[in-house]
Amino acid sequence: MDPRHGGRVSNDLIPRIKTLILEGLHLDELSPADLDPDAPLFGDGGLGLDSVDALELVMELERQFGVQLQDDQASREVLRSVRSIAAWVEAQGAG
Repeated sequence: MDPRHGGRVSNDLIPRIKTLILEGLHLDELSPADLDPDAPLFGDGGLGLDSVDALELVMELERQFGVQLQDDQASREVLRSVRSIAAWVEAQGAG
């Protein structure tokens, strides 16, 4: 399975990614329980993050896990949801 599209990930990684998103993007009005791991992070119908948030999120992932996203298309797939981020981080051996 392509890790960019979600799937099974370790149980402790999803909460870590949720916390990283909330703290890294200063979303103080939300709690980790508010984030559905499968909901879209960007655009309407999801968390509503934008391109500036994407850059900040990529920097947080690099800082926390030592991983790098190089390709814009891959970034869009990886950053689709909490679960897709967690699956990608785990596939990089960084979880």
